[in-house]
Amino acid sequence: MVRYILAAGALVVLAGCAHQLADLAAYDPPGFLSGIWHGMIAPFALIAHLFDSTVRIYAFPNSGGWYDLGFIIGIGGISGAGVRA
Repeated sequence: MVRYILAAGALVVLAGCAHQLADLAAYDPPGFLSGIWHGMIAPFALIAHLFDSTVRIYAFPNSGGWYDLGFIIGIGGISGAGVRA
């Protein structure tokens, strides 16, 4: 059990060292509305990614939580999540 706690702690410390590239600092990241769109086209992007590895399903870097929320709304809306028959 102690090994797992130490391993998890080491991962957290290493993740804290991560940073974005300096040349992407001037890049205007996609936001909420882009997240909705990317969520809606995610199934098609997945199929395209199987044939072309340059196609990404999820935009990176993005604006953070707002993009994530839009992505979840977009993917949930297209898949019919939460709809009761």
